Amino acid sequence: WNSFEISPFGEQPSRLGKNLRQKLRCKAMKTGSERVKGARKIVMFLVGGVALVTLMLYMAGVFTQGKIEPGMLEESGRIHENPDKTGHASIEKITEFYEAVGTIRPKRETQIEAQVMGKILDVLVRPGDAVSKGQRLVVLDSRQIQARLAQARQGLASAKSKRRQADQALVAAKAAFKEAESAFNRTKGYFKEQAATAQDLERVESGYLQARAALERAEEALSEADAGVLQAEKVVEETRIGLGYTQIVSPKEGQVVKRLVEPGDLAVPGKPLLVLQTRGTLRLEALVREGLIHRVSPGTELEVVVNALGRSFGGTVEEVVPSADPATRTFLVKVGLPEAEDLLPGMFGRLLVPVKERKVILVPKKAIMRIGQLEVVTVETDGRWQRIFVKTGRVIGDKVEVLSGLHGDERVALEGEGDA
Repeated sequence: WNSFEISPFGEQPSRLGKNLRQKLRCKAMKTGSERVKGARKIVMFLVGGVALVTLMLYMAGVFTQGKIEPGMLEESGRIHENPDKTGHASIEKITEFYEAVGTIRPKRETQIEAQVMGKILDVLVRPGDAVSKGQRLVVLDSRQIQARLAQARQGLASAKSKRRQADQALVAAKAAFKEAESAFNRTKGYFKEQAATAQDLERVESGYLQARAALERAEEALSEADAGVLQAEKVVEETRIGLGYTQIVSPKEGQVVKRLVEPGDLAVPGKPLLVLQTRGTLRLEALVREGLIHRVSPGTELEVVVNALGRSFGGTVEEVVPSADPATRTFLVKVGLPEAEDLLPGMFGRLLVPVKERKVILVPKKAIMRIGQLEVVTVETDGRWQRIFVKTGRVIGDKVEVLSGLHGDERVALEGEGDA
């Protein structure tokens, strides 16, 4: 480029060389800046990756301090002192259950309705009240029925009076008939002896027939009077029963669940006033999936767990509704429960349906020691006691299922007392 500076043609070639050097210098600076930016991106990517890996290791507990301190777990194979109490790991068969959720309901729920129309004067119970058989629940206005009862009683008195008159008429008709019959028989005798004429016999016979007809009419009138008295008595009895319906009582012992009316409402036959449920006769209504419905036929004994009470009850399948819900593909199963004072309608329950049996390794609860997040069992091996890591599963009674770490025939120390 110096040749341009000394060119005899003047300063123009020199300026061209200078501009070209400036352009090359700018391009080199730009390339270096891009390289620096690229290096920065790589460094940031590496730093981000390291941070992500560090976070994952931290969440996995690698950097958590205090979980397992040095010396808390003795070296494998080290001989331990004989423990005071020992037990055995065993291989046992357990039954796996399908849990069908449901609700405890009363076997019988009664709707209390009025049998006569009337205005409600008073409702004597509220939801939650326990009632006994025959206890008054609702009082209706009975004035109209009482008026009808008084009228029916007057009708009965009138019917009885007519019956007495008919009875007296029958007595008179019987006497007249008896007299006419005697006269007729006597005249027939006279006529045979020619002591009476045919006209006398006809006159006496006519009187006899009239007396007999009068007697028949008196007997019919008495029968009608008897029917009238019976009908009037039925009306009185019916009205008296209707008057009793104005005092609505409990048909059986139970508990009030719902109160649907208040004083001043109109009670109409067919309209529910109260809802009662029977206590002590409860059952669980649960939904069982269609694949297991063959295991819950009526009469099957199953276990029902009530979480609120922390108890289980033995129940008997009483009814299986033979139609599945198309939305959930489940059947409604009703299981009868024993009487229990603390068992109340509406509680949540779980029906345990046995599915299959499988073999598991079980150890006593006290055989499990927890060191931080690890579970350890002290096992006797070749006459020496050593601690090994295990993984546990479900708690079954006073034993714990061991998923890995044991074979099922070991002798174990009962020294677990909770978390270490």
